[in-house]
Amino acid sequence: MKVSAKSNLYRLLPSVDEVLRQPEITALIEHEGQPAVVEAARLVLAQLREQVTTGNLASEEAVQLALVNLSEAVSRQLCRALEFSLKRVINATGVILHTNLGRAPLPESALKRTSEVAGRYSNLEFDISAGERGKRDVHVERLFSRLLNQEGIGGIRTVVVNNCAAAVMLALNTLAEGGEVVVSRGELVEIGGSFRVPDVMAKSGAVLHEVGTTNRTRIGDYERAIHERTRLLLRVHRSNFAIVGFTEQPSLEELAALGHKHNIPVMEDLGGGALLPLRSLGINESGVMESLRAGVDVVTYSGDKMLGGPQAGMLSGREDLIKKIRANPLFRALRVDKLTYAALEATLMEYVRQNYDAVPFARMMRLHANDVRQRAETMQKNLTSAAHLQVEIVPGESLIGGGSAPTSTLSTFLLAITAQSLSADELAARLRASDPAIVGRVEEGRLLLDLRTVFPDEEPAMVNALLGLG
Repeated sequence: MKVSAKSNLYRLLPSVDEVLRQPEITALIEHEGQPAVVEAARLVLAQLREQVTTGNLASEEAVQLALVNLSEAVSRQLCRALEFSLKRVINATGVILHTNLGRAPLPESALKRTSEVAGRYSNLEFDISAGERGKRDVHVERLFSRLLNQEGIGGIRTVVVNNCAAAVMLALNTLAEGGEVVVSRGELVEIGGSFRVPDVMAKSGAVLHEVGTTNRTRIGDYERAIHERTRLLLRVHRSNFAIVGFTEQPSLEELAALGHKHNIPVMEDLGGGALLPLRSLGINESGVMESLRAGVDVVTYSGDKMLGGPQAGMLSGREDLIKKIRANPLFRALRVDKLTYAALEATLMEYVRQNYDAVPFARMMRLHANDVRQRAETMQKNLTSAAHLQVEIVPGESLIGGGSAPTSTLSTFLLAITAQSLSADELAARLRASDPAIVGRVEEGRLLLDLRTVFPDEEPAMVNALLGLG
């Protein structure tokens, strides 16, 4: 196309001001505001100019046809620009604590409390009875105290920071800065996001003193490493992998006894941090109470893993050590806000009431495989009209996820779906493109959906999305 011809086509395109005077665009401005609409109009006009330049719009008729739908194009661009990036997703993977999908869903009571606290002023740091400044810790400290100071354990205090990595950093900096921390070589782990124990220890100002070997560390290895610069004995829970075979590791009781013998605190980075007795559910994981009962002085754990609450990092342990940790200037930099306290308080209250099924993580974990199968059979019946799909129910396994309980799985039943004209990967992509997005997993050429991690009120949306794939 000649330059002069393209110039004529460019002149057919309206200015931004002309676009804004169109009745449909004026209505958009009233609802969404002028700045956003102006930006959308500019982008649409720029796209039209680009199409003229590349020859995709090569005649006056083509440009005029594109301009007929100009207001619709601006509206679509505006919707894309104002669309939220963080969206609700239906988790049909069977991974309960799916890190990429936000880990633990919050209890309904936590959502309600967060809304109540977020929309108005609160007594976050105000003592109402005294009429003076208070401490934000009190809102959850009383609940942690009720949950942890039992079964012969007393004097346990808890503080909260923004995640478990921050809790580990804060504890190491407080208890061991400038001194040595003894840890087994088999526990120098890396978890998601390149969180490496040696790197965090170096940043905290503590000095790593590794003992033992990758697969075998004895209590004598710890004792021989202790000298005048030793400040802490550290146990790091292998939350996202397992070492099996020719292995040895001292018990927490042995490690705690050694620490008390030499007057050196013992800390465990537990990671998950369950308040439920997981072993009774067939999960090979220890909880916070088991660590404290074994004599560990400080335990660090997450709020959005096996506690089933918001993202947070807890430090629970001896009162004198927790007070020292709270007095560290880093505590203020790592502390949590009112929304986290509100959600955490509501979650802990469900544990105090022993209303475990109100916590989605706990409810999903406690769900029997036969209950999952019944729900899968109902969904299979609701899909009988979908001639384009073949739906089977097969046994499978659900995972805890979130870097927790790597050797433990939960028996479940899966919807195994294939389509006549779509591959399993294409099926999965179509479901991810639905609203809300549905995320499953693909194995052996089939799309697998595990209803253990699907909320019952999400099942109709799944059925509609699957029926619409034809």
